[in-house]
Amino acid sequence: MITREGIREAICGWRVAIGGALDRWYEELPWRRAVPLGRRGEDLAARHLRRCGYTILARNYRAAHAEIDLVALDHGTIAFVEVKARSSDAAGTPAEAVDERKQARVRRAAAAYARAYRTGERPLRFDVIAISGAGRARRLELLKNAF
Repeated sequence: MITREGIREAICGWRVAIGGALDRWYEELPWRRAVPLGRRGEDLAARHLRRCGYTILARNYRAAHAEIDLVALDHGTIAFVEVKARSSDAAGTPAEAVDERKQARVRRAAAAYARAYRTGERPLRFDVIAISGAGRARRLELLKNAF
């Protein structure tokens, strides 16, 4: 049976496939190479989320001595997204870098965001976008409910 969620996932996958090729081309332009890896990763993550139907509410939200890379709305759910980008997996995968200490910081900042913007009864979720590799070998993975 075809569901609304199934159609959404298929469209998101198609947009990601096309958008991924465009992202790689854009990132290889000479003036983009000087942009730090973390910032480029956040830009890629934000574009990926928009293609998947999310609305970006905030970028680099800072509160309570912590930061949330992206705050996004996904069909009524507020997603607090930690973006980790690594040029190689030699020191471990990007997702492994989101340890308990980092999770605690993101939770603290998310609580401050929820208070400041009065999110009320909206469901909250913590996601991780792991970006590894560089150029054409780059991989982006969205981990919903990562912690």
